Amino acid sequence: MAIDKTKIEEHIRGILMALGEDPEREGLLETPARVARMYEEIFEGISYTNDEIAEMFNRTFEDDLYISEYNKEIVMLRDIEIFSFCEHHLALMYNMKVAVAYIPNGKILGLSKIARIADMVSKRLQLQERIGSDIAEIMQKVTETEDVAVLIEGQHACMTARGIKNTNAVTVTTTLCGRFNTDQCLMDKLMVLYNKIL
Repeated sequence: MAIDKTKIEEHIRGILMALGEDPEREGLLETPARVARMYEEIFEGISYTNDEIAEMFNRTFEDDLYISEYNKEIVMLRDIEIFSFCEHHLALMYNMKVAVAYIPNGKILGLSKIARIADMVSKRLQLQERIGSDIAEIMQKVTETEDVAVLIEGQHACMTARGIKNTNAVTVTTTLCGRFNTDQCLMDKLMVLYNKIL
């Protein structure tokens, strides 16, 4: 579904009026159009399902690594910077860092594709927990492995700029799939890698 910039412009103009502003004043004349263009960019991911994003970035390489029950090689890309918008308040989720890990099962994914998946998933009205589960689901589809972990930390303007206004609060979420959720040794190894981020 394409983003309707004309409707966004109309509604932003209405919001400006509801706030008591004059949308005809010089500083606001182009604001509805600017916001519509910005929304088209920052909410691009709304136009795609997880399956479509998986197809978009489904370019893997045959894995020549030897993976056995005793040789569990983790591929982790960390410090992926994203931002998103909370679906409850339309507030910015910022200072977000994502770590994505998986155990190859015959296929490896180009590293930039992992960052692109995280970026596209974040370009929706989201919850931090769903960002993690969406990334994990797409990674599972693309790499054809169940063993995927996504760890995210970030700050939420709905907590830092309004309400309780706790500016130092950081939310950490984990999505653990496959052996990352059942194998304590693998979980420990993952957390050692993750704690190097902090």
